[in-house]
Amino acid sequence: MNLSISGRHLEITPAIREYALNKLSRISRHFDNVIDTQVMLSIEHLKHTAEITMRVPGKDIHCAASDENLYSAIDLLSDKIDRQVIKYKTKAQDYSHEPPKRQEVVVE
Repeated sequence: MNLSISGRHLEITPAIREYALNKLSRISRHFDNVIDTQVMLSIEHLKHTAEITMRVPGKDIHCAASDENLYSAIDLLSDKIDRQVIKYKTKAQDYSHEPPKRQEVVVE
């Protein structure tokens, strides 16, 4: 998984980077076909926002979470993206195991 973390109006410290990496490592346990992940952390007027865009085969998944604390915003974001990745994975598995549809021709 290719992961990039950037900040808007915020300097990304090693502690923040490590915390985000630990929280997002949970996704790789559920789904390991992640192509690219971009995380944007920002601060605006006492509102801390964490956004993520994850590229998986055939789709881009985007989530955003806001809170008063940056660490809790990262927690909320990791929960949201984890649910969406599991949802994507189950949909992909359901369609891949579906037998091909046959067209029946009725001749009278």
